[in-house]
Amino acid sequence: MAFIGQRNLLPVVRESASGLFLDAGELGEILLPGRYIPHDRGANDKLDVFIYRDSEDRLVATTETPLAMVGDFACLRVVSVNRQIGAFLDWGLPKDLLLPFREQTGPLLVGQKVIVCVCLDTKTDRMMASARLNRHLSEDTPAYRDGAPVTFLITGRTELGYTAIVQNAHLGLLYHDNLSASLEVGQVVKGFVRTVRPGGKIDLSLDAAGYQRVSGLADRIVEALARNGGELELDDNSSPVAVREAFGVSKGAFKQAIGKLYKQRRIRFANPGIQLLENANWSPGE
Repeated sequence: MAFIGQRNLLPVVRESASGLFLDAGELGEILLPGRYIPHDRGANDKLDVFIYRDSEDRLVATTETPLAMVGDFACLRVVSVNRQIGAFLDWGLPKDLLLPFREQTGPLLVGQKVIVCVCLDTKTDRMMASARLNRHLSEDTPAYRDGAPVTFLITGRTELGYTAIVQNAHLGLLYHDNLSASLEVGQVVKGFVRTVRPGGKIDLSLDAAGYQRVSGLADRIVEALARNGGELELDDNSSPVAVREAFGVSKGAFKQAIGKLYKQRRIRFANPGIQLLENANWSPGE
């Protein structure tokens, strides 16, 4: 069975001057326009396509991938506003995505970016966006273990920290005191679950916790030293931004990791920077 608003692997039924018609099961035959036909396809190949409705409201297939599919949360840019219908968003396909007025939380201007969930209107089978995010979050209790790696979308900033949607499903909060640099609304971040609170809200961190964080980061630092001729410019005095750009972790985590390496006599401090000791016996995971 094929699904609107998702990628589907579909067989070719027949060819026409307009392109290929694909078997979409209960949705019928769907056209893949000629400009999207892969040049290297085999005669019996199934095609990986995304199904949506074109400007004439017909189901159509494309090999292009939108910025978000049904069920995804994303930060999209407003390209036009229709006073009778709503705002239209750029989601990476020729036909812009409608954000109806009823699904908005406030007035929008052209060029503005907005966090939305991509939805399928069950009454019309038309795709649309909704900025009323809470309606589209999972009602299931989060089952993440503490320290689990996750991906999350930054949706706002509060006095406590940054609100986020975790794995397209649950609410999370990344506290300011766990950050070495500011983030942007709409930014997609890889991090970790600190804990899941009663009620299902998730505390987030950009760094892994405890020994796992230090051990894994120490391995990465040694590998980076080896690739860079045994030297790195980073040390205890480096800026949090430089550390985050190099290793994607906080300065505190970096200092813990190089402190561990120093105690194990794997590195020395070059002031500035650190150097890998030639006689260091090291293997990943130690």
